[in-house]
Formats: sequence, structure tokens, C-alpha cells
Amino acid sequence: MEKKKYYMTTAIAYTSGKPHIGNTYEIVLADAIARYKRSQGYDVFFQTGTDEHGQKIELKAQEAGITPKEYVDNVAGQVKDIWNMMNSSHDKFIRTTDAGHEREVQKIFKKLYEQGDIYKGSYEGLYCTPCESFWTESQLVDGKCPDCGREVKPAKEEAYFFKMSKYADRLIEHINTHPEFIQPVSRKNEMMNNFLLPGLQDLCVSRTSFKWGIPVDFDDRHVVYVWLDALTNYITGIGYDAEGEGTEQFKKNWPADLHLIGKDIIRFHTIYWPIFLMALDLPLPKQIFGHPWLIQGDGKMSKSRGNVLYADELVDFFGVDAVRFFVLHEMPFDNDGVISWELLVERINSELANTLGNLVNRTITMTNKYFGGTVKDKGAVLCDEDGAVDADLKAVVEQTPQVVEKKMESLRVADAITEIFNLFKRCNKYIDETMPWALAKEEEKRDRLETVLYNLLESIKSGARQIAPFMPETAEKILAQLGDGKVVEKPEILFARLNLDDVLKKVEELHPPVEEAEAAAGKAAADGEGAAGKDAAVDMEAKPEITFEEFGKMQFQVGEIIACEEVKKSRKLLCSQVKIGSQVKQIVSGIKAYYTAEEMVGKKVMVLVNLKPAKLAGVLSEGMLLCAEDADGNLALMTPEKEMPAGAEIC
Repeated sequence: MEKKKYYMTTAIAYTSGKPHIGNTYEIVLADAIARYKRSQGYDVFFQTGTDEHGQKIELKAQEAGITPKEYVDNVAGQVKDIWNMMNSSHDKFIRTTDAGHEREVQKIFKKLYEQGDIYKGSYEGLYCTPCESFWTESQLVDGKCPDCGREVKPAKEEAYFFKMSKYADRLIEHINTHPEFIQPVSRKNEMMNNFLLPGLQDLCVSRTSFKWGIPVDFDDRHVVYVWLDALTNYITGIGYDAEGEGTEQFKKNWPADLHLIGKDIIRFHTIYWPIFLMALDLPLPKQIFGHPWLIQGDGKMSKSRGNVLYADELVDFFGVDAVRFFVLHEMPFDNDGVISWELLVERINSELANTLGNLVNRTITMTNKYFGGTVKDKGAVLCDEDGAVDADLKAVVEQTPQVVEKKMESLRVADAITEIFNLFKRCNKYIDETMPWALAKEEEKRDRLETVLYNLLESIKSGARQIAPFMPETAEKILAQLGDGKVVEKPEILFARLNLDDVLKKVEELHPPVEEAEAAAGKAAADGEGAAGKDAAVDMEAKPEITFEEFGKMQFQVGEIIACEEVKKSRKLLCSQVKIGSQVKQIVSGIKAYYTAEEMVGKKVMVLVNLKPAKLAGVLSEGMLLCAEDADGNLALMTPEKEMPAGAEIC
């Protein structure tokens, strides 16, 4: 019987720099899904790669004093090394500088031009270089790029445009009739309400202001703009031919079963990409999943903030499978996950060393101690309670694969891993219930002891086979130690317990703390600015004087944030529930660029309590959180120096 195909892709990594652990999470997630599908008997083709063109790359290469190709070759090499280190089982690694991809992009561009979907015009607007995007004045947020918050500059240039509106209604209908197309549902709602339903503008698909891109072969002043170049890798990588001579691999694998991408590029994949495919008369991918971000404990990872964690460094500390386990298990389905050294140590100790590692170790040890490493199923029970305990363990073992399959069908990978670890926890409970060490003291209970150890070994084997897609090396080690009929004489420690203080000390040795002033000065020097350190003064325009009576009308109190969430339809607002004395006020603040909703919870903050309520982005705000702002526009919440109760007066 021929295997059912499953074609899946990740977003291709942008080669502006070495990928951090947040970027690396995606390849680990994709690999876990690919391995799981293979274990189900699917013929999986798993593609990943690198996105290597654009103005940002051209500028970085100039700064480094090398050619753009030399620059991307170096970064693409780093990406490949990290993907391989994380045990990715991808079948193809495509680069957008591959000659075959470049030729096909030129053919696609020409085909779309000749059929009237692309036309020549000129573009005048506000341009964000890091995002390589044009924006209108109304799309800006506080005068800055709505995607990254950086400065935009006026730009005008001749360009080719794609007629997006021509296909908009057809795309809306497809989304409405295919509820599984965009996942999670929150991403679908965002795309429909914020972009499609208000109406699509034509899309700029070529540039003339830089040269590092694929030339438009019939107009060599232009290079193909990033999204038409990058997105088409999903079809060029498997042999699409715009002239109709696609390979057998393309005919077999397209449409893709899954595009796995970060939530920040969901718009390009669920609007631009489907429309390009419609214009090429190709079927749309079956599902696009926009996963959340993995965020460092003190906020979204950013080189400028100095809080970037890299996969290779984490692997040096904890090992590949421990890092794989953490990033997969700690990432919620629809909300951002948090990573920190402290959390890593806690999860490794509690889940990997205790729940799993200790279970395997003591089961092998008891099997060797009492039966020389070999046990058989004697089916022995001494009482009804024994039978019930055995039946319950076996039920968990039998049910877990079905539950895991259901979770994986909806891409709830973290939940699937939790179910497998529930099986391991049930095995540990079974040891506590049956007490093998007590059974070993009585010869007449020897058959029962052997039955218990047999049940344990078979249950652990089942769990190991199921954990293999997520932790392949660990699964292989467990199964090798349990053997086929005889366990190893001396069990290998799968995961050693870690001492947090020792880990943090080693981290400090690798990354010596830098004074804030030095860090800020270093960043300013790197940016070519004269930014100041923590002790620098910030001058601001003086406001009119007020009387003490006027000041006395303002009521300031300490508040405790007990809940917080992002405001939908807003790129900068967080909505906090703030406890002030016995009351709870809802306060909306424009601080999403500086704090995640998760890290707001539990903070003690300074609140202007009696500000007249107002609606921001349609959400009622009943006060104001006080913040400090530096000369660069960075915000920090004002918090009490000492512990104060919620409701304490600020005077």
C-alpha cells in the first residue's frame, strides 16, 4: 500500500544574523511534527532553508566589508549547523540564492506580468528598512513602523505592483469555507478583520533602490522584492516550473499539508502567498499554523537588549534533547512561551531527571538486582487491589497513543508531551503502589514482583517510543538500555540533576555582567549615536506650573497587576486588571513593546487612579500606569522602592 504523502515547511530563516533560540524553536517544532508523521506511516517531505536577499543584507555586507554573497554564505552555514545540531530531520535545505530558485522566480515574475497580475508604476511612501516595507501615514503607530516600532523614512521609486484586490474576495471565501486553513483561530480573525475585510492595496513586488536581489530579467533595473522571492521557495524547492514542466516530486507533494511559521509573518503567508498561488492557478496549502514566540524571561529576545539566548550555548549546558523538550513543552498553543536559565534548570530537574530519568534508572536497577536483568509476564496478582492497579497502568499505556494522536492532529505539541509524561508519572506511581522492594523480601511473592517489573518495563518502552519524535536521542537510549529481553547491567544516567547556583555561576563566567552605563554606551557607539548611560540627564520641555491645590486633585496609589492581556487590533496596547485596595481597575497602557502581558502580572506599580475613564482601541481604561521615558523613547514602569501593599497612597 502506497504511503500517504505529507509535505511540510518552516519559514525560511532570514540571514541577517545567527538565529537565537526563539528562531530555533520553529525548526524543533517542525522536526517533532515531521518525525511524528513518519511514525504514523506518512511519506513526509520536510523542507526548510534560508531567505538571503534584500536591502538589509546588502547594508550588513557593506558594514562587514564583504560581498552580500559572502555574508549570506556565512550566516546560512550557521543556520545549517544549528539546525543539524538540534537533530532536525529535514529532507531539503533551500537557499534563495540557489541558481534553480532564482531562475524560477524570474519565470514566475514574468508569467504574472504577462497575464496582467503585475504592472509597472511608482511608489511613494514611508519605508522601514529592517522590515523592508512601505507604509502609509495612517498605518504608522506613533509615527513609526507598525511592525517593528522603528523609524521610517520617506521614499519614492519606480516599482512593479501586484493586483492584490483582484483575488481578495476569492481568498475571503476560501478562508470562510476552510476553517482549518489558518490556525490558531485567533490568527484567522486578525487577518480577516485587520487586513482582508477593510480592503487590500496593491503590493509592491520589485525594487530599484538596491541591487542584492533576483533581477527582473526583462527590466534589469529592478530586483524582485522579498516576499515574491521568499514565499515561492515552497514550490521551487520541490520542482515547480512556471512553464508547466514541474517535476514528479512537485506533482506528488503540492499542495503543502502544513506551512509552519511564526505569528509575526502570518499576514504574508495567509494573504500574499495564497493570492500568488491563485494567480499561478495552483491549489492553496491545506494549513498555515502561526506559532507564538518563545520569549526570554525579561522580554522578547533582542540583540540590542542583550537578552539573546542561542541554541548552541544552551545545548552545551543541558544537551540537545533537554533543550528540545523545554522549547516544545513550555510553548503554549496560542500564547507566547517563556525561557530562562532558572526555568530550564527547574524543568530539567523535575521532569527529565526525576520523572523520567529516575524511573528508568531504578526500574533497570531492580530488574538486575532481583532477576539478573530478565523478567517475564507471570500475570501474578495477590489480591483484587493488585489487579486494579495493574489494569489502571495498562489502561493509561493503551490510551496514551490515542490521546497523543488527537493532540498532534491539532498541533498541540506541548499537550502531547504532557500526556506522555503523564504515562511516566503513572509508572512512578505504580512503583509506589506495588513497592517492589517489599515484595522482594518474601519468596512467595516473587512471581508478583516479576510481574510488576515486567509491567514497568513494557510501560516505559511504550512511553519511550512515543517520546521519540520529541526527544529522539533519549528515546533511543531508553530502548537500548531496556533491551529486547534483557536490560543493561548498569543504567546510564539520562539527565543529571542540576544545581541552579552552579549553572548561574557558569553563565556569569561566560557572560560577565556589564554595567548599564557601559552597555548603553557600547550600544550607542555601535549605533553611531551619542546615547547616554544610566546616569545621563534627559532634558524635556517644561510644562506650565500648577498650584498645590491642582496637584492635590490627582490621586496616586500603589496597584498590583493581577491579570494582563494584549489588546486586539492594537500593536502597542496592553490591558491590565489592577488591584488597588479592595477595588480592581482596568487600565490600558501603550507599553507592549517593552513588556509582555505575562511579565506584567504580579508587578506593583504606581497608578493615577482618578483619571477620567476613556476608551482606547475600543477598550475602557480607568486610570494610568506611571512610566519613565528616556531620550530614546524607551519606557520603564515606575515601581515602589520597598514592598508596599496594593492601595498604598503615593504622596
